Amino acid sequence: MLYNERMQRAPEPRPPSVRSVLPTAFLLTAAGAAGLFWLITQTLPTLWPRWLFFFCLTLTATGATLPFAALLNRRFGGRPPATHATLLRQALWGGLYLPALAWLQLGRVLTPGIGLLLALGFLLMEYLLRLRERSRWNPPAP
Repeated sequence: MLYNERMQRAPEPRPPSVRSVLPTAFLLTAAGAAGLFWLITQTLPTLWPRWLFFFCLTLTATGATLPFAALLNRRFGGRPPATHATLLRQALWGGLYLPALAWLQLGRVLTPGIGLLLALGFLLMEYLLRLRERSRWNPPAP
């Protein structure tokens, strides 16, 4: 029997499951939605409540995006597999996209082309970050 045949290979690491990110997603979405509800019903749109609106919108959108990021990484994962920190970063890109659109709409400069370019910019940044992670990854020893 050869040496390689006797050795058991470690199972391939998998990205985190969708179920493992649901508590974090629920917490972010609930906190952001509660903040948005309070802001919309109890405050006037002055400077600090407006900043708080963008913060709560970011929390809500990040929490809503997190399960989808986990699902996509689970289905179309790459090497190295995504970690919880990677999933949170990817969800944060999605969470920053919605307030950026709201900010641009506030200034009346949002167009479909600008929205598409902003989305492509976020996707490019995430692709480059994943490329950097892949180049620094050390495979497990056989």
